[in-house]
Amino acid sequence: MARKRGKDIHGWLILDKPLGPSSTTMVNRLLRAFDGRKAGHGGTLDPLASGVLPIAFGKATSTIPYIMDATKRYRFALSFGESRTTDDREGEVLATSEVRPSDDEIRAVLPALCGNVMQVPPVFSALRVGGQRAYDLARAGRPPDLPPRPARIDSITLVERPDADTAVFEVQSGKGVYMRSLARDIALACGTVGHISVLRRTKCGPFDLSHSHTVEQLRLDKLEETRDKACALPVSLLDAATALVDIPALAVTRAEGKSLICGQAVMLAHLEGSVPEGVEDVPLWRVTVGGHVIGLCRAAEGRLRAVRMLENHLFFGEQDVDYS
Repeated sequence: MARKRGKDIHGWLILDKPLGPSSTTMVNRLLRAFDGRKAGHGGTLDPLASGVLPIAFGKATSTIPYIMDATKRYRFALSFGESRTTDDREGEVLATSEVRPSDDEIRAVLPALCGNVMQVPPVFSALRVGGQRAYDLARAGRPPDLPPRPARIDSITLVERPDADTAVFEVQSGKGVYMRSLARDIALACGTVGHISVLRRTKCGPFDLSHSHTVEQLRLDKLEETRDKACALPVSLLDAATALVDIPALAVTRAEGKSLICGQAVMLAHLEGSVPEGVEDVPLWRVTVGGHVIGLCRAAEGRLRAVRMLENHLFFGEQDVDYS
């Protein structure tokens, strides 16, 4: 979301999203409260989900795609015995079952649900079908028939069994995996039905709960009430390049960095720094000058070319410092 007026605010704020509001609602609240110009989030959390919601301001929004593609971790509770229209506790009951699997039966079905799999998304999802959101069609009584989609699930661990009706799991997954669908599929694989009753994201790319701030810690209600938009932010934002820390780093000189910023390719053989072996086998490099990230580049055909560069005062700002 972008606003016509506001302050130049750049960086990442990691919100511990509460239950209830949507991810977009929280982005809009923070954008208004901080009086920023532009913001977005790195991966939607359902209203009934809580946890790590990375919110990018200003220049950090250009790094959102790398958070969307990043590995994520979740903890959820699966309630056995009822399937629901939304695959979570908000929906209406579709079917019931008296079957309650044992811990061993649950663990036995998990390996088949890991790896590169095909997953049917929940009908109550934001996917577009014929130009309309799937959840709008479902609410209108016309639930769409969604085809399976590729998904990557790295691991599923049964961590707790509070009672026969409930199982708690920890999951690590890639982009676009629906935890509601996974919970539904675990129950079906166990010969019963079920739905998610609690969902919390604990990690999203390089960000985890240790980086996060609650609404109370941000004093969000107070910020929304005050008209003094000149006040300082309640917390320091993380640098935009923090979103890129999982991408391998490649150091270049200031002159080489300026060439890349200006759209010019740099010959790998001419790089003054050490060139890692197999440099062209790595999809993306996080390029740095004097320890400062200037953007992302790709190495191919003996050249290093810019993919996405971040505006940087090293070259075009007031503090034009020589880091070579």
